[in-house]
Amino acid sequence: MGGRGDAEYEAAYKRLQPSLYRYLLRLTGDPDLAEDLAQESFVRLLDHELPEAEIRPWIFAVATNLVRDTARTRERRRRLLQERGEPGTHAPPADEWVERAERIELVRAALGKLSERDRKLLLLREEGFKYAEIAEVIGVVPGSVGTLVARALRRFAAAYSAGPLSHENES
Repeated sequence: MGGRGDAEYEAAYKRLQPSLYRYLLRLTGDPDLAEDLAQESFVRLLDHELPEAEIRPWIFAVATNLVRDTARTRERRRRLLQERGEPGTHAPPADEWVERAERIELVRAALGKLSERDRKLLLLREEGFKYAEIAEVIGVVPGSVGTLVARALRRFAAAYSAGPLSHENES
């Protein structure tokens, strides 16, 4: 198409784009990706001078190769992220993400209402510390850690269920 005029390219685009897009949509299942790959296929057509009869098979072959290359790239990225242990390899839906962020904020707010000792007790316990280790860090006798943790958990549960705005003016 390189030596042909804009009118011939535009005619090929109008004739082939809807069919190419449908094909790519069926291959990818992603309307945006299908549109991008169709456009890229036509951009590549600009650099080639092909007889009219060869344009359709050529552009579908190019589009098929682009789908394959895109899938390989995505899979490679996914594997790399998984190997690195990076978050986001399987991102939750947006509503789950928002709910999780809200829960985290509620937990932080509830922890903020606790005394420093209660906060440390719960956080050390959550990190897997043994009672003897917690006792050493907090500066209490090991036999009292179980009772202190239970009390801290009750205070946390009360603060969490009360919500973020209660106890703001308490000290």
